[in-house]
Amino acid sequence: MNKFDLRVIKTKKTLYNSLIELMKEKSFEEIKVSDICNHALINRSTFYAHYEDKYDLFSDYINDLKISLTNELKKNQNIASTKEYYIEMIKLFFNHIEQNKDNYLATIINNRNSIIIDILYDVIDKDIINHLETNDKNVNNVPNNIIAQFYLGAVVSVSINWLKNINKYTKDDMLNYLTILIPNDIN
Repeated sequence: MNKFDLRVIKTKKTLYNSLIELMKEKSFEEIKVSDICNHALINRSTFYAHYEDKYDLFSDYINDLKISLTNELKKNQNIASTKEYYIEMIKLFFNHIEQNKDNYLATIINNRNSIIIDILYDVIDKDIINHLETNDKNVNNVPNNIIAQFYLGAVVSVSINWLKNINKYTKDDMLNYLTILIPNDIN
């Protein structure tokens, strides 16, 4: 089957959306393929033409979310200043969360899915390591992987906290707070 066929793309998007909508109401483990098909208004045979089971659907969905986040973070390539890089990376990540708010809420908050969190860690870690290696940053002889883990923990933790309290703080509030917290020069 051609993965660029518009019918395939539409069917997969409908299945993703149905899964996310159902995950708002109940845990992933409670959801059956028949629930997804009924919500998506498609036949089970159509579902199985694209996926082996709900885990295959979820895996495909997670992979698409990972690619989307990776592409979003690539917009932050030409910033050399440490503070500017982290603020812009967090801004891009917050934008991605806003654009996919229902997806993040359903998977991270409602279902406490650690796979998504692991993927966030992986994508952001690669982005930070790439930035450090590209800009030859070596802070007081601290290895790049330690620097990356330090910022990675902060970025993901603050982002998840913001997502949990999205009505408490605006994105701009969070970016202003982080601008204060991130030092101008870590050398």
